[in-house]
Amino acid sequence: MPTPPTAGSAPRAPRPSRRSVLAAMAAAVPAAGLPVLSGRASAASAAGALPGGGDLGPNVLVFDPATPNIQGTLDEIFKRQESAQFGEGRFALLFKPGTYRGLNAQIGFYTSIAGLGLSPGDTTFHGDVTVDAGWFNGNATQNFWRSAENLTLHPVNGTNRWAVAQAAPFRRMHIKGGLNLAPDGYGWASGGYIADSRIDGSVAPYSQQQWYTRDSSVGGWNNAVWNMVFSGVEGAPAQSFPDPPYTTLDTTPVSREKPFLYLDGADYKVFLPEKRTNARGTTWGSGTPRGESLPLGQFYVAKPGVDAATLNAALAQGLNLLLTPGIYHLDGPVEVRRPNTVVLGLGYPTLVPANGATAMKVADVDGVRLAGFLIDAGPVNSATLLEVGPEGASADHAANPTTVQDVFIRIGGAGPGKATTSMVINSNHTLIDHTWVWRADHGDGVGWEMNRADYGVRVNGDDVLATGLFVEHFNRYDVEWRGERGRTVFFQNEKAYDAPNQAAIQNGDIKGYAAYKIADGVTAHEGWGLGSYCYYNVDPTIRQDHGFQAPAKPGVKLHHLLVVSLGGKGQYEHVINSIGAPTSGTSTVPSTVVSYP
Repeated sequence: MPTPPTAGSAPRAPRPSRRSVLAAMAAAVPAAGLPVLSGRASAASAAGALPGGGDLGPNVLVFDPATPNIQGTLDEIFKRQESAQFGEGRFALLFKPGTYRGLNAQIGFYTSIAGLGLSPGDTTFHGDVTVDAGWFNGNATQNFWRSAENLTLHPVNGTNRWAVAQAAPFRRMHIKGGLNLAPDGYGWASGGYIADSRIDGSVAPYSQQQWYTRDSSVGGWNNAVWNMVFSGVEGAPAQSFPDPPYTTLDTTPVSREKPFLYLDGADYKVFLPEKRTNARGTTWGSGTPRGESLPLGQFYVAKPGVDAATLNAALAQGLNLLLTPGIYHLDGPVEVRRPNTVVLGLGYPTLVPANGATAMKVADVDGVRLAGFLIDAGPVNSATLLEVGPEGASADHAANPTTVQDVFIRIGGAGPGKATTSMVINSNHTLIDHTWVWRADHGDGVGWEMNRADYGVRVNGDDVLATGLFVEHFNRYDVEWRGERGRTVFFQNEKAYDAPNQAAIQNGDIKGYAAYKIADGVTAHEGWGLGSYCYYNVDPTIRQDHGFQAPAKPGVKLHHLLVVSLGGKGQYEHVINSIGAPTSGTSTVPSTVVSYP
């Protein structure tokens, strides 16, 4: 029981013919019988009625090398979470600094595993952290909502397997060996995201349709299917899009790594990495990472059952928020108004707004950090689910931007949900670093009007940068960019599968809404490695004019675009505007444009 806290060669897989669209699997088994653990807080409470620090709750499990039967506990949690795609179980598995031997931590839905050191080398596994797809007959395209962070691994057979799809970040990891991104048997896979990591051996994506790797180091990269994007990655393959489809940027324009919980002696703290410009390689490879630490006493440690008023009272007192694993039903928005506020989730805490509320609103202030949580739309339509900055926000945040990292949004799937626009970015200079904004195509409460969600991400602010933008299945525009000088490094999209007919998606005289639309008035925008796929399985005769729409202006530049018809279910006429060859037939071969204009 945990104690309270004081590659080898393999054949290249064939290209997948389409992404799976099967229904969700069984819900989670209730978590009864797992050990209840408390977190040790730093000593002082913040001034005011609500204390800082405190208990980390029953679903944060903390291990040290002397903990008995670690493998048994890991196996029990995996058993509960392996196929619980839309279940309510949520877990964070935290490992104190030290060396652990003989472990295979299999990671299921809504499960995060992380080391509690300041650097990955502080917590070492002679073993594996594994994601496979046995629960789904070897198909990894639904291995969502799980994460690994801040560990060093010595894989047992020399290669660690991390066969994931969207919303499954791999951060601050050091693999002393290779990394295999495909499931056993090389079945379909649709991921994924790596940041601030070092893989000493080669990364083998095999069947992965797309992947984004940022500010890392790799010993090699073996192959690609449709869209592999690298920025600031030492050892990345050379630029070669479209054959093979590698998009390689030497550096990342701006980055700031995700905050993380760690132990300083017996005290929990949250480390806030500093902002980097033109970044390359990891933040921790040259010693202690640069940034600042906050004691846990400066956080309100929230648990499921707390209401929005209490969270807002904690924020008004000057506390940050640490959201522990579970489901949070909110009768109003969480209001983040103070500069430099941190809202950090552990183990996929999930915010569900009631009565059409917005789940979270951020003021137009410097340096807010949102990280590591999921927002689930409620059954009453919300105008928005996440707002960064109010409408008309105009302040300059270049020196200290707001970051949105591993923040995921879901409309439907776990039950009925509706939202007009899921994520709205109004504040200038915001960094969106890895998000999956998803109108569900399977699960409960799914249908063209049942989980209606017209717009995925709308960017009104200027100088916004997105690194790792996954947005799928919206009824109209998936991404609508209105701000100036926006930049996107890697975009993955699927248009809504369930459009009933051509008329349902007609956009004036345009057939279909673009996956990524840059507003007509924008004069400067740039993007790299952008892909849109269609799979109109309800009406395969649907035609989509293009995946991308952009004004013809000298400052609007897009690099390495592709559209794909999955198995011939619907077709694109062009890639961007009226440029690019149509998709055709059932061969699932991308149509590409290397540069626009």
